[in-house]
Amino acid sequence: MTDMNAKAKLTASAPILLVRDVVASANHYRDAMGFAYDRFYNDPPDFVILHRDGMYLMLKQADDAKDVVPHWTVSHNLWNAYFWVSDADALHAEFVANGAKIDYGPCDQPYGCREFGIQDLDGHDIAFGQVVDPR
Repeated sequence: MTDMNAKAKLTASAPILLVRDVVASANHYRDAMGFAYDRFYNDPPDFVILHRDGMYLMLKQADDAKDVVPHWTVSHNLWNAYFWVSDADALHAEFVANGAKIDYGPCDQPYGCREFGIQDLDGHDIAFGQVVDPR
């Protein structure tokens, strides 16, 4: 039974990226970055929900490749997604070992995070940051 006085809570979120080839992209996220997926949706496949460590990322195959526009191409240094992590250096080492395309290596940012970024098959920038100064 639902408690009418309890405040509803957000329980998860998922960035959604448009990609050129949903199967190739999902497999890249799996092989290079350790994400998993349970299934593709539709026939032919055009959508997938990736997950890793309780985090989610959705990929939707674009109807037209011109619609795949990484954010950094329209706004300098802007990511398409950002994940907070427990150990940026260890995750970076894992991604390097798995062949991920590193956009920039681990560095300390003025906003209190040690982070690095990757680019996926479509050029989307995804950053992974560890809070090192919680101020």
